[in-house]
Amino acid sequence: MPDLSFQGTDTYIATRELQVAVNASIHLEKPLLVKGEPGTGKTLLAHEIAKALGKKIFTWHIKSTTIAQQGLYEYDAVSRLRDSQLGSDKVNDIANYIIKGKLWEAFDADEQVVLLIDEIDKADIEFPNDLLLELDRMEFYCYELQQTVHAKHRPIIIITSNNEKELPDAFLRRCLFHYIRFPEKETMQQIIDVHYPNLKQKLASNAMKIFYGLREINGVKKKPSTSELIDWIKLLLMESLPAEELEKIDFRNQLPPYLGALLKNEQDLALLDRIQVQGIRV
Repeated sequence: MPDLSFQGTDTYIATRELQVAVNASIHLEKPLLVKGEPGTGKTLLAHEIAKALGKKIFTWHIKSTTIAQQGLYEYDAVSRLRDSQLGSDKVNDIANYIIKGKLWEAFDADEQVVLLIDEIDKADIEFPNDLLLELDRMEFYCYELQQTVHAKHRPIIIITSNNEKELPDAFLRRCLFHYIRFPEKETMQQIIDVHYPNLKQKLASNAMKIFYGLREINGVKKKPSTSELIDWIKLLLMESLPAEELEKIDFRNQLPPYLGALLKNEQDLALLDRIQVQGIRV
């Protein structure tokens, strides 16, 4: 069992299972692939690991158009051509036109860093496979400079996925995996306490009752997330809404205030309207 060097932070509640997964990843020097519902803190986890361990973080946000090469480096041939036409001396050194990607920056750091590859499932299906060699050997070759770039220190690699696409088996074999389960009420109370330490218990309890009630309604397409609960409570505090007002809400007779902070889909809002109009028990 690896030594637990990450135990969460004062602003991030990490379950025992998550702590074990993170520290196993660090101990085995393998990337940690983290999945879970949107809003469960997957991206924030990498930042909190960096904070807890006192390390710098490099973040590579993946888009549908991202290719693996961009994480290594890009050669800016257009700028070199322009400078050549202008007679600049910069063109004599091709290194001036190599744009380092996040992997290169992490590899080149003078001390161990945290590297976050965020939402890897947004990219093309071959994207993870294109990084296998680099993540395995911690090196890659720059053809323009004719040199191999080696990682000075193996970074702590956190990879997040929203499960939009299945990831290749060859890639999965090289990772440790953890699924962040949606927080149970006890854990959620701890999360709320971190964000709102002076929140009255009755207001927190009533807010959570409504929140979990919405998540349990059959037919809700996009269930509200932890981050949306935190935002919703902020609005309740802004309004100075008494806890007793929330206690009256049962969806059939009265809808929660600031419902748009919790439900972000018109079909879900219409479902709540039907429940209220028809008096359906939920």
